[in-house]
Amino acid sequence: MSGPGTPAAVDARPQAAAAPYPTNTTTRRGQLTSASHRAATDAARVEDTEMARLTRVRPSHIKRSARRSSKVKAKARSSISLGYKLSSEEQTPSDLVRYAQMAEESGFTFALISDHYHPWIDRQGQSPFVWSVLGAIAQATKHLTVGTAVTCPTVRIHPAIIAQAAATTAALMPGRFFLGLGTGENLNEHIVGRGWPETEVRQERLEEAIEVIRQLWRGGNQSHHGRHFTVENARLYSLPDALPPLLVAAGGPRSAELAGRLGDGMIGTEPEPDLFTAFDKAGGTGKPRYGELTVCVAKDQKTARRTAREHWPTAAMDSALSWELPLPAHFEAVAELVTEDQVAESVTCSSDPSAHVKAIAKYAEAGYDHICVHQVGKDQKAFFEFYREKVLPHLDSIERPSSRARAVGARR
Repeated sequence: MSGPGTPAAVDARPQAAAAPYPTNTTTRRGQLTSASHRAATDAARVEDTEMARLTRVRPSHIKRSARRSSKVKAKARSSISLGYKLSSEEQTPSDLVRYAQMAEESGFTFALISDHYHPWIDRQGQSPFVWSVLGAIAQATKHLTVGTAVTCPTVRIHPAIIAQAAATTAALMPGRFFLGLGTGENLNEHIVGRGWPETEVRQERLEEAIEVIRQLWRGGNQSHHGRHFTVENARLYSLPDALPPLLVAAGGPRSAELAGRLGDGMIGTEPEPDLFTAFDKAGGTGKPRYGELTVCVAKDQKTARRTAREHWPTAAMDSALSWELPLPAHFEAVAELVTEDQVAESVTCSSDPSAHVKAIAKYAEAGYDHICVHQVGKDQKAFFEFYREKVLPHLDSIERPSSRARAVGARR
């Protein structure tokens, strides 16, 4: 994910209802084949028993999570939505479009796509312009909901341009696009020579950028003269019938508060229940919350760990480095100090389906109702086959807070 104003007043035009996110997950079960029918049957019983144990969140665990979140009084069983991460840092533009199609065909209900100018390290090798890719995905898919995770609307690109880009994408993907925003990283934003401000200023800029975007989405002729941004006599002519939801990335309590207060939902990367305390207190109760889970599916654990270390060493780095370092070469220098064991602490490196279901369940227990899975490395085909046949069929067994599972949309 790229980095971790007051909603505009409603104008006099008739309001269009925002289209809800798809909620049904379609999966295709793979068939178990073996030379010995008895051995296959026994193995299936063992796997089903273990999977059932892992995917059942016990009431005591639910109560502990509720106490940490402090605002949740009851939780009920309800299936989560599983998504796929379109990693712009690792995939070519055409591959991103193809993988979006494969995600839809495999049964994933949504996708998050990263918005970068540079990859984290040179080995990743890509960083296409996300808005061009989204236009292609809009034509290549029919049901998949896609959101940016996340776009920085404050330095590299002016919020007025982001407002237009998001409105156009939403018009191309009616009811299945949302705009995810964050404060960004120096890695992508320094390129225009405007400097890289401290955290408080970045958050202040993001808040004003949200105000600008929502103002322009109202339609009509708009001007804005703020502390950080100026818009003069601008009008968005190509507005979708239903405006896209605007979600905000949260890496700590302050950004979670902003997401709850100004966003239509939250995007996070860690299963930390404490984030939702600030989010809910600021108005986030009932709004969707998207979490990103990083995994590596390979032929064996050794290969998975090696691939994760080679392609995604940033998983083991302090988050402050992700925000502050300006060049891929700097991340590569830090990566020399990172071990496979350290990466494996943050990345699920396994070909055992129960390990993946357990990782998903951890995010669900923390409070996420939409969980996006990022497969590290080049072998995406194996990932789709693995999840379609061995992971997706077990999602109905995972519990999450049903009171939080409500898709929301922005209003004009």
